[in-house]
Amino acid sequence: MNRVCARPFSVLKGFIAAFSAVAMLVTSVPAHASSRIKDIANFEGVRDNMLVGYGLVVGLNGTGDTLDNAEFTRQSLIAMLERLGVNSRPTTSTGTFNLKPKDVAAVIVTASLPAYGRQGTRLDVTVSALGDSTSLSGGTLLVTPLVGADGEVYAIAQGQISSGFSASGAAASVTKGVPTSGRVANGGVIEREVGVDMTNMESVQITLRNPDFTTARRVAQAVNAYLGGEVARPTDPATVRLAIPPRYRGDTVSLLTDVEQLRVQPDQIARVVIDDRTGTIVMGENVRISTVAIAQGNLTIRITETPQVSQPSPFSATGQTAIVNRTDVQTDEGADKKLAVLGQGVTLQELVDGLNALGIGPRDLISILQAIKAAGALQANIEVM
Repeated sequence: MNRVCARPFSVLKGFIAAFSAVAMLVTSVPAHASSRIKDIANFEGVRDNMLVGYGLVVGLNGTGDTLDNAEFTRQSLIAMLERLGVNSRPTTSTGTFNLKPKDVAAVIVTASLPAYGRQGTRLDVTVSALGDSTSLSGGTLLVTPLVGADGEVYAIAQGQISSGFSASGAAASVTKGVPTSGRVANGGVIEREVGVDMTNMESVQITLRNPDFTTARRVAQAVNAYLGGEVARPTDPATVRLAIPPRYRGDTVSLLTDVEQLRVQPDQIARVVIDDRTGTIVMGENVRISTVAIAQGNLTIRITETPQVSQPSPFSATGQTAIVNRTDVQTDEGADKKLAVLGQGVTLQELVDGLNALGIGPRDLISILQAIKAAGALQANIEVM
C-alpha cells in the first residue's frame, strides 16, 4: 500500500519541479523582448559584395542603340565580332562602318555576390541600358564578366532578359515597368569565392544596423547572460566584440547560431521623419511634446465659372446668341479651426489624436510639427527627406 502511494507522490513531485523550471525559464525572458539579434545586427565577415560589368544585349526588335550616337556600342560590337573571328572593320573607300544593326544595345550589368557564395552557384543579375536604346525586352545578354571593387572577376552573366514593355499608337501609349531595365533570373554564375575562415577566429564583431549605445549594451548583456560570462563587450554604439568561449573554439558557426536567436529590445532616439514630396510623416514612439497651444487655419478661395448661353426668342427678327458669364466666389477662412492645447509629455497617440482633432491634412501637419520644433516644444529630431 505504501509503495502504491509513493509512486503518485514522486510523479507529482517531478511535475512540480518541471513546472517550476518552465516558469523560471519564462520569467527569465523579458516580456518586452521583441527582436532577434540576427534581425538588428550583422556578424563580421557575413556580408554581400557588389559586382558590376559592361556587356552587350542582342536580339532586340529594332529598339537597340543608334550606332551613330553611341560610339562605345560600335567599338564593343567590333571587338566582340573580332574575338569571334569575324572581320568587321570598314571596307569601303570612305572608311565608313557599313554594319548598322538596330538590335544591339550596350548595358551595365549589376549583381550582389552573397556571403560565402560558392563556385557554380547561380545568382540574379540586373541589366540597364547605357545608350539610347528604347527597350531591352526580348533581348539576350551575352557573356559578361562581373568584377568587384578590387577589379577581380567574381561571376559571369548571360541569359534572356525579362523587362517591362511599351506599346504606342497614333493617340495613346501604354508602358509597363521600365523597358530599358530588366533582370536575368539565375543568369549569373559565381566563378570566384569570397570566404572568411571562421574556424580559427578568436573573436567576432557584432555590428548593429542602427547604432545606439543602449542597444549595444543590451546585446552584450543578452549574450553574456546566455553564455554565462563576460565574453561580450560593446566597443562603440555600433559594435559589440564577442570573444569565442573555450567550448566554442573551432565551432564558431554554432556560437553564432545560438547568439543570433537571442532576443533584445532595440532602443532608438525620438525622431520624426518627413517627406515633403509625398506628404508622408513617420514618428517614433518616444516622441514627446511639452505644453503647447496650436491653432491652424487657411484662407481658401473657390472661384467657379459657369458660363450660360443667352438666345433670342423663337422666330425673333432681332437679337443674337451670346455667352453670359456666371461667376461664383466662395471664401473659407477656417473659422471652424479651433485652438488646441497639448499637455506636457503627451504620448505619440495623444499627439496624433490632438492634431487630428484640428481637422488638418498631412501637408499642414508638416508645417505644424516644424513650428512646434522651432518653438522648442518638440522633444525629438526632425529629419526631412
